[in-house]
Amino acid sequence: MKMKKLGILLSVMFFAVATMAQGYEIGDKVKDFHLKNVDGSHVSMADFPDANGFIIIFSCNHCPYVVAYEDRMIEIHNEFAPHGFPVIAINPNDTIAEPRDSFTNMKVRAKEKGFPFPYVIDADQSVYPKFGATRTPHIFLLKRDGADLRVAYIGAIDDNFRDASAVEERFLANAIHAVQRGETPEPAVTRAIGCTIKTRN
Repeated sequence: MKMKKLGILLSVMFFAVATMAQGYEIGDKVKDFHLKNVDGSHVSMADFPDANGFIIIFSCNHCPYVVAYEDRMIEIHNEFAPHGFPVIAINPNDTIAEPRDSFTNMKVRAKEKGFPFPYVIDADQSVYPKFGATRTPHIFLLKRDGADLRVAYIGAIDDNFRDASAVEERFLANAIHAVQRGETPEPAVTRAIGCTIKTRN
């Protein structure tokens, strides 16, 4: 009986891990989204027909890891948007589970920081699972492939969330430079460091 219960428990754990692991992988084609921005408009990647790709950052208001990276997120957008790689920040958190990430607070935070990029909300939490995002911040670099957008890099912005001046590896920036050269980023996947995405379940 104990072995049977253990087998059931292991099966449930395996299913949970497999479910969490679902999402886009390197090279996968990405579906567009249509999400509400802090300015009241709705944003899709189709709104940027001249983009060479996108820097999708799953972000939020309250997470200390995000707060540590916000200035770098702005710098990344300002550095790479002119070259066709704009940032789109997506708040994936359920606002009942985490009221600090409410749409009202998103508008306040965006104004405080002067975000030069869209900051949109995944209100029904339907977008982040498609990407396979698990943390804030979690980065997905997309590159243009004809009419499609494909995943080129997944993971962290760099190797030091605590201190921007102590960064040794700019994972995201290096990945963008590789894509611009027509090369595959190396590494193409790093471990995202941040807060878990909040759901009501």
